[in-house]
Amino acid sequence: MAEPRRNARDGRPDEGQGGRRTEGEGVRRGAGPDAGEDVARLWAQVVATARRTVADGLVVGTSGNVSARLGDLVLVTPSGVPYDRLAPADVTGVDLTGRQVLGTLVPTSELPVHLAVYRTTDARAVVHTHAVHATAVSTLVPELPPVHYMTAALGGPVRVAPYAPYGTDELAGNMLRALAGRSGCLLRNHGTVTYGATLDQAYDRTAQLEWMCRLWLAASSVPGLTPSLLTEAQVAEAGERLKGYGQRR
Repeated sequence: MAEPRRNARDGRPDEGQGGRRTEGEGVRRGAGPDAGEDVARLWAQVVATARRTVADGLVVGTSGNVSARLGDLVLVTPSGVPYDRLAPADVTGVDLTGRQVLGTLVPTSELPVHLAVYRTTDARAVVHTHAVHATAVSTLVPELPPVHYMTAALGGPVRVAPYAPYGTDELAGNMLRALAGRSGCLLRNHGTVTYGATLDQAYDRTAQLEWMCRLWLAASSVPGLTPSLLTEAQVAEAGERLKGYGQRR
């Protein structure tokens, strides 16, 4: 169910469409002439990525959330709103302290997680999901075993952050410790967090993490057999090779 639209300045419900702020309004004062267009373009990418998490089965309903950073502005999906209902006028943005500066919809309850990543890394995008295989793995082991060389794409074996209630600073702190030297982690009994330089990169890391969790669960479920795992040196070698992967621009 959608959160009520609220006035970002005093928290009271809006009194209709006339009280809604338009996209980019909060960054127009003192910003360049293209700031509003940049916000609109990035918001469209945030919404498209959020919808992709649903289409690819990484979240159910309104679970999970997506954000992207533009300067000191963080655009983030709002709480409890189905992604297929989000429109350009629903742009939701906060500064790095969490103060809402754009929109009237309440930001995601996992805002502390997103802001913690932006404050401590060079991330420009964050994707959080409740992917089923990854969540299952988070209940079984303290670290995803390195069953595939794509482990290197996330910086090494993916750690599991200890459980804490959603939307809390405790969860954000646990996540940051699990993310040390990594671009993704699992949240125990909860889901995944990945980040990247772009929304596409953050999303790809989420999808790769879910795939590796599914792979490990499948391999480890064969009676009488144990999956072979990569050594630390093999993961490091894969990481070096991945640095040159893809097209040069």
